Amino acid sequence: MPESNSPRPDVREAMEQVAPRLAELTTEVVFGDIWERPGLSKRDRSLIIVAVLTALYRTDQLRGHIARALDNGVTKDEIAEIITQMAFYAGWPTAVNAAITAKEVYDSR
Repeated sequence: MPESNSPRPDVREAMEQVAPRLAELTTEVVFGDIWERPGLSKRDRSLIIVAVLTALYRTDQLRGHIARALDNGVTKDEIAEIITQMAFYAGWPTAVNAAITAKEVYDSR
């Protein structure tokens, strides 16, 4: 996993090639400012982001953020609880999708 204050290298490279300013804002604002704010721990931010990305059915981003969550100390059991809770608030298909995505991340580690 990349350092916590930047997007995954493959994502950053794609953004730099297509939308350089988006890549810059992602690195500087999202990961350089928002993720570094003192109000929440990175672990807590990861819990929130995994839940939101699950609810929004954002598989590509979810994949990277599940890996980041694990790096930030979120356990697989906690990720399972997030996914299960989201089934009731965001819909069964979103939770099934998130479970499949989580397994892909776990298998790749």
